[in-house]
Amino acid sequence: MPGRLLRGLWQRWGRYKYRFVPWIALNLSHNPRTLRYVPEESKDKVISDEDVLGTLLKVFQALFLNDFNKQSEILTMLPESVKSKYQDLLAVEHQGVKLLENRHQQQSTFKPEEILYKTLGFSVAQATSSLISAGKGVFVTKGLVPKGAVVSMYPGTVYQKYEPIFFQSIGNPFIFRCLDGVLIDGNDKGISKVVYRSCNGRDRLGPLKMSDSTWLTSEIHNPLAVGQYVNNCSNDRAANVCYQEFDVPAVFPVELKQYLPNIAYSYDKQR
Repeated sequence: MPGRLLRGLWQRWGRYKYRFVPWIALNLSHNPRTLRYVPEESKDKVISDEDVLGTLLKVFQALFLNDFNKQSEILTMLPESVKSKYQDLLAVEHQGVKLLENRHQQQSTFKPEEILYKTLGFSVAQATSSLISAGKGVFVTKGLVPKGAVVSMYPGTVYQKYEPIFFQSIGNPFIFRCLDGVLIDGNDKGISKVVYRSCNGRDRLGPLKMSDSTWLTSEIHNPLAVGQYVNNCSNDRAANVCYQEFDVPAVFPVELKQYLPNIAYSYDKQR
């Protein structure tokens, strides 16, 4: 019994030590590859914001069209020019069949991960990590990821530096700190889950959803919303992805915001 307890405590320490500041400070020199040098905040870009935005719009648009038969309430609130755009896209995709006028007709749909593969040429998913005591990780399940591609998004509630996050942070390994001090809580369990759901319901405008909450469930609508499970590099394995910060522009299509896996903690803060 004592041996099992000690093994359990040692395993928990093996997972927690990477967030224990004194341990990190003492072991920085032993883990040179875990540090990513950024000369200036403005230069912390692997690809341009335009490319990131283009990828998100491409994927979200494909998800929207795939689930088009369930978007009737949203379409009634959109201007005619936007409706016409989707009508044209559907006409091309479905060989001229104008499903906007027959949206109640039975439509074959694909799973979100299949849409991701059809759109970007690869799909990703959570699975048990190959790193010892690392828990879950994110793996390419199909296709090939080209260099410079957007492979995932870090979901969660966005906190400004002055907003309370103490109770949400207790025992929480999914809090990500941005370069400007803003925090993203990507935990899909406990109080973090409750807070995100509350903010998600608060910001909804009728049928228009301002963010996606399905990443908290097993039925994820946005297959990119798995970034909180991407593991860092180790001494044995180099990192093959890196984080990059991106601010969603104010002109982002309102009908596609239902796939954004982030929401501001304060209702008056848009990020």
